[in-house]
Amino acid sequence: MSTHEGMNWYVVRAISGQEAKTKHYIETEITRMGMTDLLGQILIPTEKVYQVRNGKKVLKERNFFPGYIMVEGILTGEFVHTIKNIPGVIGFLGETKGGEPTPLRLSEVNRMLGKVDELAESSDMVAIPFVIGESVKVIDGPFRDFVGLVEKIHEDKRKLEVMVKIFGRRTPLELSFMQVEKEN
Repeated sequence: MSTHEGMNWYVVRAISGQEAKTKHYIETEITRMGMTDLLGQILIPTEKVYQVRNGKKVLKERNFFPGYIMVEGILTGEFVHTIKNIPGVIGFLGETKGGEPTPLRLSEVNRMLGKVDELAESSDMVAIPFVIGESVKVIDGPFRDFVGLVEKIHEDKRKLEVMVKIFGRRTPLELSFMQVEKEN
């Protein structure tokens, strides 16, 4: 997920629930106006969530910033004007009155895209908070609320191998330190 040369990321506010339609409109309109060289990527920040439907686990994408679309581009007056006039667009986030929208800082972009470097969170290499054989509870991801035993610790990757019982069968899961907590 890299930023194109000379482009910045901006957040466009859209009518909640119409993000995908608005994204499509933006792409179509920018192409129609012949401004594709000003546009990089358009992303709707989503997370994958499991929902149980009729007893089956279904993977669904859910917007975790409803009403926001991330647009990468080179800001020109015309570009801003075009995007603002697209159906479903409310405006840019962080624009000053009559001024230019403020670009996101790279750290904000990475956070919104959920790829915060796990190591950055622990640059001081915290002591490993887990020991082999201890019971941990999964607090994040599809196996949330499952409890298992730590089998292996991969310090370098800050990951654990946890043996969990899923449907009565022992199954090893590789989880990051951030996805589990000690069982009390």
